[in-house]
Amino acid sequence: MSRPRSELRPKKMADLVAQRIRQQIVRGELRDGDWLPTEPELIERFGVSRPTLREAFRLLEADSLVRVRRGPPGGAQVSIPGPEAAAPIFSLLLALQETTVEDVYAARMVIEPPAVRRLAEHGSDTDHEVLAAELERVAAALDGPFGSATVRFHQQIVRLSGNRTLSTVVTLLGEIMSRHIAAVYDETPLEGTAQAESNRRALRSYERLVELIRDRDGDGAERHWVEHMRRAREHLFDRPGAVRRRVIDLLD
Repeated sequence: MSRPRSELRPKKMADLVAQRIRQQIVRGELRDGDWLPTEPELIERFGVSRPTLREAFRLLEADSLVRVRRGPPGGAQVSIPGPEAAAPIFSLLLALQETTVEDVYAARMVIEPPAVRRLAEHGSDTDHEVLAAELERVAAALDGPFGSATVRFHQQIVRLSGNRTLSTVVTLLGEIMSRHIAAVYDETPLEGTAQAESNRRALRSYERLVELIRDRDGDGAERHWVEHMRRAREHLFDRPGAVRRRVIDLLD
């Protein structure tokens, strides 16, 4: 016995089919890595033509929600994106508003210190150990990509604090800050031991933060992080010869 066809309006049928599948993914009925039914099954289920179904697939691919394998046997596989997938359009929106990188950093200064307090006071012991493991990765990057490692440490703080909305926002801002930090290193390189000492000072500050969080000293951790970010801001934006960049200056 054939499956009943879904009752869909003929207008913008590909959009409607894509929306149905999108809703299944959002509700968890389809999970990351799941394969969608075959084309003949979906054509029967939705009562659409093959070109309409393939247009729906293209819409879902544009949303980074599925990957379509061409050719036999072919098929569409669910691929749930992370926040990074939205980073290019988010950066473009900031650029169109002529947002400065300093403005981006100011937003992080509003978000991160309270997140530090929340992590110290309400985070689990496991959360604290995860942050300590991230600290080890920063330490391992002392003589390598230290700037990008510090950006990931900042992102981890907010993620572990438990607020998913703020975690997503900070992740979206991460690429902008990574590029600005790389540019600052290029503009004012610290040779040899000077660069190493600068990195070690930052690392010691991170180590102190992890200690305060493990001690569940929310007030002390928040005050420490405010001061840390204030000093970092001076280095990034207030040093002699600092370039006042806008977000658009960092886009490819």
